[in-house]
Amino acid sequence: MYAHVNLSRLCTRVSLRASMATLCCSNYGNIVSYKPPAWCSSISEKAPKSRLILSQMKTPIVPWNVPDLPDGFKLYIKRDDMTGGTLMGNKVRKLEFLLEDAKLQGADAVITCGGIQSNHCRATAIAAREVGLKTYLLLRSNSEDPDESRLEGNLLLDLLVDATVVLVPKRAGYVSQLMPRMQHVVDELKEKKLMNVYQIPLGGSNGVGTWGYVEAYREMMEQEVFSQISDVVVPCGSGGTSCGLGLASYLSGSTVRVHGVSVCDDQLYFHTHCNEILNEMGVTGVRSEDILDVVDGYKGIGYGESTDEELQLLTNIGRKTGILLDPTYTLKAVRGMLIEMKTNPSRFSGRNVMFIHTGGLYGMLDGRLDDVMRKQVTDSRQIISYFSTDRPPHL
Repeated sequence: MYAHVNLSRLCTRVSLRASMATLCCSNYGNIVSYKPPAWCSSISEKAPKSRLILSQMKTPIVPWNVPDLPDGFKLYIKRDDMTGGTLMGNKVRKLEFLLEDAKLQGADAVITCGGIQSNHCRATAIAAREVGLKTYLLLRSNSEDPDESRLEGNLLLDLLVDATVVLVPKRAGYVSQLMPRMQHVVDELKEKKLMNVYQIPLGGSNGVGTWGYVEAYREMMEQEVFSQISDVVVPCGSGGTSCGLGLASYLSGSTVRVHGVSVCDDQLYFHTHCNEILNEMGVTGVRSEDILDVVDGYKGIGYGESTDEELQLLTNIGRKTGILLDPTYTLKAVRGMLIEMKTNPSRFSGRNVMFIHTGGLYGMLDGRLDDVMRKQVTDSRQIISYFSTDRPPHL
């Protein structure tokens, strides 16, 4: 069914190549012309013509021995949490196209929206500041009082790069409430400050940003792993990453099946939104339902909210494998993937699965892990004292 490849050895070579690529990334911060893959010829007319290099490309793909991996499955992980430092994660791949588009349109600033600990908003604020653009962020919050905002995690990083934060209700719907508020802010800035503000949608997921993961798919093809990979699994929070991967798999003629584990909303929402993206990109003859498997049922008690069980899985995976997940996206997607492998293995095209780590680690530093970690640290005596030389620690 698949060509015999020593994927573990190949992954090691890919990791080394990725390290060298990072050292040699002389194009960082530059605008370069963009030529879509040859297999995108049917939509190349609407493809971006240039790209702003912001990410460390060819992120490593390595075997991942997560605890309780169901028998018969082999799991690999693509480390898109290593696309950059403060720019880590999947969002920077989209921003390479979105911010270049903003610059081409003569923008003075950008505006976008998300949760109070939004990874997308953090990456946007930092990348925009790097290229000289001011950022305005509409962030969903439990409180309308700015003094009650805890300055930690992604929010702290937003403020450190001079983003202006506008708090909106936590349950505010994107289309019904956030988009009108964003437009009002844009109009105010244009009228009062004569600013040209470029609007970036939730998660950077539109026909421009989605090219980031069409290009990421080409990167994975160049990393020579698809000869043995049967399935790709990725968190699905705004749809652009999943849509780009599914579209690239389809256009390239690959047999790899793409699964997006929803961490909010549902199948209907994501397929509807992805079909809008496909239409914007000029795709005809195929729908989201044909190229993307949206996996429902694992958003838990709500978007951005965690149970103790989920947090314990997060810490267990970190302790056993050294790979840290974020509680909003990657943790819920991994949990869903493992449960589906165990209870519904026929959902997968084969048994060699690659999970794409989309970053988000700064959102983990919002205090939600305090109680779970304190109990684990206390029970395992992970922190011990050696203040007095008369009382050496029991190790």
